[in-house]
Parts: sequence; structure tokens; C-alpha cells
Amino acid sequence: MSFHYVTKLPTPQEIREQFPMPDRLVRLKAERDAEIRDVIIGRSNKFLVIIGPCSADNEDAVCDYVNRLARVSEQVKDKLILIPRIYTNKPRTTGEGYKGIVSQPDPEKKPDFTSGLIAMRKMHIRAIEESGLTAADEMLYPDNWGYVEDILSYVAIGARSVEDQQHRMTVSGFDVAAGMKNPTSGTLSVMLNSIYAAQHPHSFIYRGYEVNTNGNPLAHAVLRGSANKHGQSIPNYHYEDLAMLYSLYQDFDLVNPACIIDANHSNSNKEYAQQVRIVKEVMHSRKLNGDIHRMVKGVMVESYIEEGCQKIGEGIYGKSITDPCLGWEASERLIYDIAEYE
Repeated sequence: MSFHYVTKLPTPQEIREQFPMPDRLVRLKAERDAEIRDVIIGRSNKFLVIIGPCSADNEDAVCDYVNRLARVSEQVKDKLILIPRIYTNKPRTTGEGYKGIVSQPDPEKKPDFTSGLIAMRKMHIRAIEESGLTAADEMLYPDNWGYVEDILSYVAIGARSVEDQQHRMTVSGFDVAAGMKNPTSGTLSVMLNSIYAAQHPHSFIYRGYEVNTNGNPLAHAVLRGSANKHGQSIPNYHYEDLAMLYSLYQDFDLVNPACIIDANHSNSNKEYAQQVRIVKEVMHSRKLNGDIHRMVKGVMVESYIEEGCQKIGEGIYGKSITDPCLGWEASERLIYDIAEYE
């Protein structure tokens, strides 16, 4: 056999019992979830800013970053909802490289999934305790949802996962906002079909059970750019792209037509400093067109304490070990600029 069963992992219930969410944080998360829901369904005019490291590799640095966000949040909370990115699973195009804290709690050591699941949960809970901000994470592995379902307020489905049936059906059982990214091909109908699937009920096999879901009305689009057949990046955040998405939304039987713009990845060609310009262009497009204003509910920004990125082992505090990120000073200034548009 090619599969070698190394060790049986703790169940989600076992991990949650070992590291429970305090009652105070359960209530705080419910309040945050309701605030975000109101934005997605159009009941609130606040704007979502999903911002943070490309990958959350170091608990102290991540919590430091999130605490900085919390202080800024106090200044802009009437207009913006800041959602820290605490991404604990990292998709890899070739399968090579650091795959996130769940795989490697210490990036310089071998994978240890039991320790990784514990490290992930401890980091998320500590961030909420210290900052009062519940976070976003990417659901790279649908089976992992149970480990975080009580702590996340936003979930992203990546460009390489959005076409996968298991991801779509698992999202249909969420009770929080879920952003479905356009695939790397850029085909918007694939993304919209994914949203349709996530918004509707399903019966399927999940973690050894037959399950039924009700559908998730908070599933929505995330535009992250695409790549052509030569691997060159093609952005899709421009006014014309947003107008096209609005038009396509009308052709699908979808509730709460909403969109988040990912300012990095193929939209910026991973040129992290361009995120500032891209976000400002998106905000300007919202001012020009009422339909776009109602549809575009927020932005995603990759940001950390130190700008750029480093190789694993360099040990620079608060600097990304995966994709390059905007530095803190530029990020803070961008958040205040976004608030001025609203």
C-alpha cells in the first residue's frame, strides 16, 4: 500500500474540549458573526477589510499584529469591520514548501499534525482573547472544519479548491460568511456555480457520517485575478470586471449577491505594494456605480508587521515566510484611507 498510517489524530470534539472557547468569547463571536452577516445581506453599510499575513506561522507575531489591528479597529468601527487573516493552512501549487501551522507548528521541523491542530486552535483563541477580533481562515481541507467551526467568523475557499465538490458541499453547512474565489482560470461561471452549490442544501458523506446541510446564504464571490495559458497574471478588479460580475449575478438564482476583492495574488501579480493602489481603485469604482457599491462588500489584503517576505530560518519577527506582504505602517494608513471613502 502507498498509504502509511502514522498516527490517529484527535477528533475535532476532543480538541475543542481540550481547548474550549470561553463563554465570553462565544458571545463575542456571535456578535461579530451577526455584524458580518448584516454586511453580506445588505442590512449594514459597513465595509469588510480582511487583512493579515499570507500565512500565520508564529503565534506571538500574529497576535502582536492582530492587537495592532484591534487598536485601529476602535478608530474605524463605525465604518469598517476589520477581520484578521489568521491562515493556518497554506495551499502549494506544486505541493512543495511550508503548508501552514497545522502541518508544521515549527516551520524548521518535520510535520506534526497533532501539535499543529493544537497550535492552530491556541493561536486563534489567544488572538480573540487579546484583541476582541474574530478571524478569517482558509478551508484548505474540508475535514478540518470541525476544529475551527466555533472560532472563525469568515472562511475563504481558495482558487484551487472552489471547483471541488466536497468543498462546495461542506460550505453549504456553514453558518458564517464564506468567500468562494474565482478559479485560477478566471472563469467566473465556475465561481458562481460554486456559490450556487454552497447556497443550497446537500446530503453527502462527511468524516464517516451521512450528513444533511441547509445551504449557506452567506456564500459569495471573491475576485483574486487569474492566469492565462502562459502563466501570466490577469487582474479582475477593474470597473469593467465588477460591472460584468454584477451582470452575471443577475443570471444566477443566488441570494445576497456580494463580492470581496482580493488585492493580492493574481490581481497584483504578487507585487504586494500594489495592493494599496488596487484597493483605492476598487473604492473609487464603488463611488461611481451604485450597483457596484452594493455588491462589493469588502477587500482582502495580505499584510504583516514587516513588509516583503523571508526564507524559512531567517528569523525576522513579523515577516512572511510565504508570499510577500504589505508592512504595518502602509497597512494602517490604507485602513484609514478606506474608511475615508465610506
